[in-house]
Amino acid sequence: MSLLKRLEEGQGKQIDPEKGQPGTPGEGGENSKFSGIPSRRSSGSGQDGNRDTYFDLKKRVQNRLLAEMDPTMDVSRVDEVRETIKELFGQILSEESIILSRPERNRLFEQIVAEIIGYGPLQPLLEDDSITEIMVNGAKNIYVERKGKLTRVPITFESDDHVMRIIDRIVAPLGRRIDETSPYVDARLPDGSRVNAVIPPISLVGPTLTIRLFAAVPITVQQMIEFGSVTPEAMQFLKACVEARLNIVVSGGTGSGKTTLLNILSGFIPPDERIVTIENAAELQLRQEHVVTLESRPANIEGQGEITIQNLVVNSLRMRPDRIVVGEIRDGAALDMLQAMNTGHDGSMTTAHSNSPRDTIARIETMTLMAGFDLPVRAIREQIASAVDIIVHAERLQDGSRKTVSITEVSGMEGDVVVLTDLFIFEQTGFESGEVIGRLRPTGLRPKFMAKLEAAGIHLPPQIFGIGSRR
Repeated sequence: MSLLKRLEEGQGKQIDPEKGQPGTPGEGGENSKFSGIPSRRSSGSGQDGNRDTYFDLKKRVQNRLLAEMDPTMDVSRVDEVRETIKELFGQILSEESIILSRPERNRLFEQIVAEIIGYGPLQPLLEDDSITEIMVNGAKNIYVERKGKLTRVPITFESDDHVMRIIDRIVAPLGRRIDETSPYVDARLPDGSRVNAVIPPISLVGPTLTIRLFAAVPITVQQMIEFGSVTPEAMQFLKACVEARLNIVVSGGTGSGKTTLLNILSGFIPPDERIVTIENAAELQLRQEHVVTLESRPANIEGQGEITIQNLVVNSLRMRPDRIVVGEIRDGAALDMLQAMNTGHDGSMTTAHSNSPRDTIARIETMTLMAGFDLPVRAIREQIASAVDIIVHAERLQDGSRKTVSITEVSGMEGDVVVLTDLFIFEQTGFESGEVIGRLRPTGLRPKFMAKLEAAGIHLPPQIFGIGSRR
């Protein structure tokens, strides 16, 4: 007996909420196209009743599809599964005498496909290239970010359990779990988009899901320049720094574009070098062939088996890397990253959350202390000054645009202070029509590591640093 028949038999006798007596399934008789759909009394408008009927119809067709599909079918073969669903879908509508207009039929089909092999109500949002972030605050509140601005979308889940099913579908293929004992998780989608989920009892508004979307095709250098995120001169300078194997830290706040900028800089690494990337959730999209991707792992249900970023950084040193690229340092892994930069792994790159280049130095210092070693502050600062060559700071400005606002050289030490020299600074000249007007300009200072660039066969014209040019 199919699942639909069992549902119909269970719903054949329903209790009238007002009389407390069994009622009839519906007025259309046993063979009505709406038989088996629970009758609902809505205190709202007729539109709410139509909405309930649509959800019931969708659930009914979806349940029968699941009952009739081959459970051994490989759902990873999306095109074949979609064709199978399409055939069964048309057959079920005919057998049940369900008459729908073509737009309604297509809408129902796409929603059912999204529920079976996709991510439910989120599927159309994931396919929208204009969306950079999706935020689910419980079943009924979904927000998206477009061009740095947040807006609410008229899309909802059926219930909190519906949200939980989608979260499980995301984290299960990665071997991760989320439940009351571990109520939050970091994960990723197959395209590398970053996912964070938080569920009750930690979240008081129901299951919360945050998805940071990445472009299917990584943003290119030319696009960054066209968006006004960086100038051609600054990008030429950063390209020279990567090719000359200088150590770079990309800093900025949440959503400032650090990972995108790290992707761009990683693309300048020569293809004949071995690159090891280390991340909590694999997001980087490097195009070189010789890339080894490592991903950290949380502890299992017994509290064992955790693999941290720090463990992976230490292990990567035994993998003969030419470059080590760490997605983000946020704990004691900073010490091991500094050690790697200081022990022959030049050209390494990472990102860190901070408000300015000076704060970046302070944060790395604090994170180094988190490694648990009682090190003198001066020794840590000397390690930082010796290891880090360039800090590239990005910010999301008040109009929502993401821009590189400073490129700073770590010049060395003076006493107990790490000396920083700004090479490029973003100058805001106005705010018109809701947009920030400004440009990343050179300060006129040449970096002390120019000898390293020239030793690598790279000769930059003085105009890049604003020498001999007028503003």
